[in-house]
Amino acid sequence: MTPVEVLDFVAGVFPESDPEKTAIDELRDNYVRVRRTTDSRDLRPGGTISGPSMMALADNAMYIALLAMIGPVALAVTTNLNINFLRKPEPGDLIAEAQILKLGRRLAVGEVTIFSDGISEAVAHATLTYSIPPR
Repeated sequence: MTPVEVLDFVAGVFPESDPEKTAIDELRDNYVRVRRTTDSRDLRPGGTISGPSMMALADNAMYIALLAMIGPVALAVTTNLNINFLRKPEPGDLIAEAQILKLGRRLAVGEVTIFSDGISEAVAHATLTYSIPPR
């Protein structure tokens, strides 16, 4: 799938995910770089981006990477998400780099590293497993 096809599909099946806040900067086999615009709803006390917002971005980035490889499969679902918060992200855009490490017939395993835009040190790292329904 192309970046436009993936984003249109995600917007259609998950309109509550604020698809207008998501852009794909780069997409290639087993890899996607996703940009997520944040706003006041993503902040927690202390002026930093909340953990749930970063977890949602990690899950969304992995879903995009997976859809780009297997096509529009709405029922590919997260079976595991483990995240480590590494440092306090600055308010502003977040960048997620998702890589599929293993793509099988029934499971996909990947990792996502999240950055504050313009800062080279990661703010979070996640590993995810997705279940792929039988065709």
